[in-house]
Amino acid sequence: MSAPINKPGTRGLTHVIHALGYSLKGLRAALRYEEAFRLELIAGMVLMPLALLLGDTGVERALLFGSLTLVLVVELINSAIEAVVDRISVEYHTLAGRAKDIGSAAVFMAMTNVIITWLLILGAHWF
Repeated sequence: MSAPINKPGTRGLTHVIHALGYSLKGLRAALRYEEAFRLELIAGMVLMPLALLLGDTGVERALLFGSLTLVLVVELINSAIEAVVDRISVEYHTLAGRAKDIGSAAVFMAMTNVIITWLLILGAHWF
């Protein structure tokens, strides 16, 4: 079980170090338990270097790279929502299903953002 982020008595750099530890623990958990995150990370590891190579300006590189990073961020949030919903109950409930579906839709929108961003930027260079 994770300790709360706001531990009594932790301030400043100590607080930041504790928060970093919790963040790394969350990333390890996502890598271990979340297949979708692992697959998106692999895709990102292939596409992120391409984003840096294919973008002509810093803004283009940031948009290409950032759109990929956004997918990973949204997937982490979606996984957290799913974990909380599953923790509350394994029985089906309309609101639980809705929460999971909305989280999934957020990931879909982030992936759509990648496709549109890459098409707009790279399409402008190639056509």
